[in-house]
Amino acid sequence: MLSIVMLINRSGSMVLPFLGVYMTDHLKFSLEHAGIVLSFYGIGSVAGSWLGGFLTDKFGEYYIQTWSLFLSAPIFLIIPFFPSVEMMAVLIFLQSTISDTFRPANSVAITKYARPENLTKAFSLNRMAINLGFSIGPALGGILSGISYNFLFVVNFCGAMIAGIIYVIFFRKRNKIFREKKKSETAEVIKETGKSPYRDYPFLVYSFLCTVFAICFFQFFNTIPLFYKDVAKLSQSTIGFILGYSGFIIVLLEMPLVSIAERTMKIPQILFAGVFLSGLSYLMMVFGSNISWLIVAMTVLCVGEIWALPFMSTVTALRSEGGNKGAYMGLNGIAFSFSFIITPFLGTYVVSRFGFDSLWYGSFAVLALSAILLYIVVKKMLPNR
Repeated sequence: MLSIVMLINRSGSMVLPFLGVYMTDHLKFSLEHAGIVLSFYGIGSVAGSWLGGFLTDKFGEYYIQTWSLFLSAPIFLIIPFFPSVEMMAVLIFLQSTISDTFRPANSVAITKYARPENLTKAFSLNRMAINLGFSIGPALGGILSGISYNFLFVVNFCGAMIAGIIYVIFFRKRNKIFREKKKSETAEVIKETGKSPYRDYPFLVYSFLCTVFAICFFQFFNTIPLFYKDVAKLSQSTIGFILGYSGFIIVLLEMPLVSIAERTMKIPQILFAGVFLSGLSYLMMVFGSNISWLIVAMTVLCVGEIWALPFMSTVTALRSEGGNKGAYMGLNGIAFSFSFIITPFLGTYVVSRFGFDSLWYGSFAVLALSAILLYIVVKKMLPNR
């Protein structure tokens, strides 16, 4: 049910892929002003991840998810009424902050309701819902934006409201039962393991390495489409096909590949394989740009993502194991949110100064080193796992 709520919510989140187009095409913003507004989304994501972790530990994940869904919905309806650069930046920051308080709370809810032996599979199922939602959302958004951009904001409002209503109906009673059942046990755990993640130095190093991975990985949304267009000379529809193919592969293969990894490898080994394969997929683009080769490279990137991202969430959950899960999940969310601010500028800067080949070589080198360091750090953090 948590994954179904996430699917509905993310299927409704179709404004973001079209936000840049909306600002430049409909509002006639310059590219520079549109970029400034989009950067406020990343800043809000960082703020929301921290706030979500803090509030989840204070009030519980049920209330934070509920308020995040219901408070973010009306902002979608307000955005079209304030077409200035300044107000767009403020509203996008506000919307991103409120929406991203949902993520740490949702991750804590997964650790709360999933069996310990199924924790990584639960994170994988949740990620499948996100990927499926992001596949449905942009496709539906393309149809709606062709009619009117206002439909995008209305459908986003409806998606958040429907997700909120379903979540409250299904989890309200379960949350009360769980809280009563775990009250004394939780109080004891908090007393024993209330260490702040900001003083957990191995976890801080781990979070930094997650940020490095995310900065390289999320070129998927920025420089990879530019490479397809400028170097591989692919049409818009072909670029859309390859990006859509990646979502299909993840939905199809994530659960089987996670199960295989859990049976055959330890967590440090899985993370090493996932991060290294992600780097290898970038290196492959140096040696060819025909569509068949690009599809193979994208497949390797998808396998790397499947073996990296769910297990990064699992490591975070296992490291906390107490009443401070929200703070740990929030800090890990911040690590990824920083990449949304850094990646667009860093990737395009390297390409404009040194070319795509330098970017791909550099990405492989950074991810290969990160894979080795993650293996060492996670092995130290979770010696008995």
